[in-house]
Amino acid sequence: MSLPRRLSTRDEGFDAALAALTSHDTARDHDIERRVADILADVHARRDDAVLDYTRRFDGVEAASLAQLEIPTAALHKALAGLSADQRDALERAAARVRAYHERQTLVSWDYTEADGTRLGQQVTPLDRVGLYVPGGKAAYPSSVLMNAIPAKVAGVPELIMVVPTPRGERNALVLAAAAVTGVDRVFAIGGAQAVAALAYGTATIAQVDKIVGPGNAYVAEAKRRVFGVVGIDMIAGPSEVLVIADGSAPAEWVAMDLFAQAEHDEMAQSLLLCPDAAYIDAVATAIARLLPTMPRQAVIGHSLAARGALIHTRDLAEACDIANRVAPEHLELCVADPAPLLARIRHAGAIFVGRYASESLGDYCAGPNHVLPTMRSARFSSPLGVYDFQKRTSIIEVSGAGARTLGPIAATLAWGEGLAAHARAAELRLDETPGGMGA
Repeated sequence: MSLPRRLSTRDEGFDAALAALTSHDTARDHDIERRVADILADVHARRDDAVLDYTRRFDGVEAASLAQLEIPTAALHKALAGLSADQRDALERAAARVRAYHERQTLVSWDYTEADGTRLGQQVTPLDRVGLYVPGGKAAYPSSVLMNAIPAKVAGVPELIMVVPTPRGERNALVLAAAAVTGVDRVFAIGGAQAVAALAYGTATIAQVDKIVGPGNAYVAEAKRRVFGVVGIDMIAGPSEVLVIADGSAPAEWVAMDLFAQAEHDEMAQSLLLCPDAAYIDAVATAIARLLPTMPRQAVIGHSLAARGALIHTRDLAEACDIANRVAPEHLELCVADPAPLLARIRHAGAIFVGRYASESLGDYCAGPNHVLPTMRSARFSSPLGVYDFQKRTSIIEVSGAGARTLGPIAATLAWGEGLAAHARAAELRLDETPGGMGA
């Protein structure tokens, strides 16, 4: 059985070992790049016809027109009505919690007027149209619909277009139901790089969007990377990550399962434990060995833990926090009896789960905050997806005559210094304005 490696901060070479463990291979697959580039160019040129061809080839779905691949709103609500009572209740309660959290994020317009009548401010407006990519088939994630669609709608986005592949025509009822619950406006049964291209460039059937959000495979990620600049994107996400800081006060089985929960995503996911109690680390290792054979995704978890997992013995909890800041994990669990002092020390993490009862899985589904989080150390400079990602800020500058006489000399002096005569003259012309006449 493969178990996560054991490390100690007291060991010579620990820093190098940690750096190697948490590094990410940034080399791109040139075959994927080439194939995605070809697909994007083809969709840009042939629009609907290209999307239909790729959907036929990759998903095994035949359609005479792209319009035939639009899933009607009635079908979304039928899927919602067809769920079991437990599933529907869980979906609706999770959506309500996510919505309540994100409603607190909404930015508002503001302005102020200076003594001379100059008005300055910021106008906040939602994006006009957003595309949401959702994985389909067996790898279906209704939680991704909630986390991407709800902040967009809270922001006021008037049109949200969802694309979801349906391999061999398989439609996931929970995903469609989530679209109904969140108020997605249009849904198309298409996926892959061709769906990203359709959203980015627009086709005869699908209008061009302003931004594309949502997870996908390597082809989807590469397509999003390539269309960035034509449209906005949320982020280029790497493998999922969790770092648990534990003091030994929680049952070892809890921590073991939290590590499993991240590792079962895929073989490249990373699960790390930092703890100053060597005996507790032994107990977690024992729990891992005992529980791993009981997990349906045992092979994936085992591979992930062996390749990228670690149980790390630290000198104390303060050192554990310092290491966590170096790693800047996507998810950070403070599985300790007194988390407040540790929380104050954390500067870099996508989401922090505070206390022994806050398992990362609650954040994935229903706690409220968004589960679209920065990975690959990008938590050092970026933030979770939120309402603000679907709003634009536009500066408002309304200058009075008196204001022009105050600002003009400042602007002109700086413009002349930069050698930009037209800039300077544009400011200076307004200095000599007389009522009812043009400036000199």
